[in-house]
Parts: sequence; structure tokens; C-alpha cells
Amino acid sequence: MVHQVRRFNRTVTQRIGALNDSFLSRDRPLGQARLLWEIGPDGSDVRSLRSRLDLDSGYLSRLLRALQDDGLIVVERSGTDGRARTARLTSRGLAERAVLDRRSDDVANSILGPLSEPQRTRLTSAMAEVERLLVASAVRIAVRDPRHPDARYCLRAYFSELSRRFDGGFDPARSISADDEELIPPAGLVLVATLHGEPVGCGALKFHRDAPGEVKRMWVAPAARGLGIGGRLLAALEAHAAASGVRVLRLETNRVLSEAIGMYRAAGYREVTAFSDEPYAHHWFEKAL
Repeated sequence: MVHQVRRFNRTVTQRIGALNDSFLSRDRPLGQARLLWEIGPDGSDVRSLRSRLDLDSGYLSRLLRALQDDGLIVVERSGTDGRARTARLTSRGLAERAVLDRRSDDVANSILGPLSEPQRTRLTSAMAEVERLLVASAVRIAVRDPRHPDARYCLRAYFSELSRRFDGGFDPARSISADDEELIPPAGLVLVATLHGEPVGCGALKFHRDAPGEVKRMWVAPAARGLGIGGRLLAALEAHAAASGVRVLRLETNRVLSEAIGMYRAAGYREVTAFSDEPYAHHWFEKAL
């Protein structure tokens, strides 16, 4: 598999011209050209650029400096936050981006042109699948303090979605507790999934001495669903639970969360009789680790 991934990478970098110092014959390498595209006509926060492109801050600074020296961008400090900087395209930068845009279309057409219609369909469908899987592989999962901004963001989004989807809404105060102090080791933990530095999902554990552990706060951002993040979060929670000596995990869920119910069943959780008085639950699950 590693051999195939490396072979694919070599083919793609050669075919799109990434090996040339003058990408698309514009006298600048691919990194600079891509940065012009990402800055876009509306400009972009430098921290956001670094996160989206997974670039080292020093390398990004060198790319920005080169584009500034060519008169293609300006980098300004935020008026409200002196630490934040925004990159904006100049008129020359906008013109250069338009040329790169047209030439990128030409390269795409040169790839599609020699192929038959069925081959084009196969290629673009395969590209869409590869892109989806590459995005999935970029997701990172780590333990976070429940008070961390990324964890707070996910938990707020989780509560908001439940409020929209549950009949009669959702009030965390009525639900079985999973407060901050219950989700900090050794009492429990929170996992946060991030994609290019942005939080896209979470899951939590509550530990109980000589009793099954509890899976809580499972959520994935709607825009990131379909990437397998929920399954990865669940597997990671199980691994943390097993490492802490937990032998059985339990969870309860609402009947409207059909996608979550399907995931739990596929992961080996079996439905059992109610073991809690959770007012929002219709299904109770258990799994031996």
C-alpha cells in the first residue's frame, strides 16, 4: 500500500507540473501559485492560511515575502488584534490569479482531452473519491481539556444540534451530567477531532470505579460527515477506555439519531434494557471491550 501511495504521488506531481520551478509557465513555483489562489479576491487571515495548507510558519512567511516583493500581495495587521495579519491581493495579484486560473483549466483539459468519455467519468469519479479519502486522512484526534476552545466549540454545536433535532428540544441540565470535572482525567476525558486545525468532532468518556464506562458527547460537524470521523472517535474512545482498565462501555441515544445508532451497531454495540433514567434516551447500548 505504501508503494502504491508513493507511486501515485510521483505520477500526480509530474502530471500537474509541480516539479517545475515555473508552475504553469508563470515564473514562480507551485507553492506561491497555490498561495495566491488561497488568499483569494477577499483576502485571508495568515493564521487561517497556515492551518488550511498545513504549512510551517517560517515557510509560509517566505512565500508571503516573495509575493510581496513581486507586488502581488500586501500583508496588513488587524485593526482589532495586533497579533493577527491579513494577506490581500493587489491589482497585479488579482490579474496574476486570473491567469493562473485560466491556465489551470487548460491543464485540466489537457488531462481530460485524450480520454474517451467513459474514461473521463472514471477519472473524475476516482479523483473525487481520492480527494475525500485524503481529507479523511488529514483529520487528527487528540485528548483535550473540556475547557479548551476547540472542545467548547464542539460541545456548543452538539447541544445546538440536539436542540434542533429532538422533539421538544434539548436541555443539558435535564440530561445525565457530563460536566467539565467529570471529563478530566482520571474521572474521564474528551477527544476532539480537527481538520486543518479546525474542530470537526468530539467524543467523551466517563469512568466509574468497578463499573462500565460511559460514552458521552459524540458529535461530528455536518460538513465533515461521511469521512469516518465518528467511527474513528468511537474506536479511539474504546482504546482509551481499555488502556484505563475499562472492560465494558455503555451509551444511550435518542431515536432520531439514526446515523449514530447505525454506527454503534456496526461497531459491535448490542442493544440492552435501559440501565439509566436518561430522559432523552430511547435506546441503550453496551459493548464488551
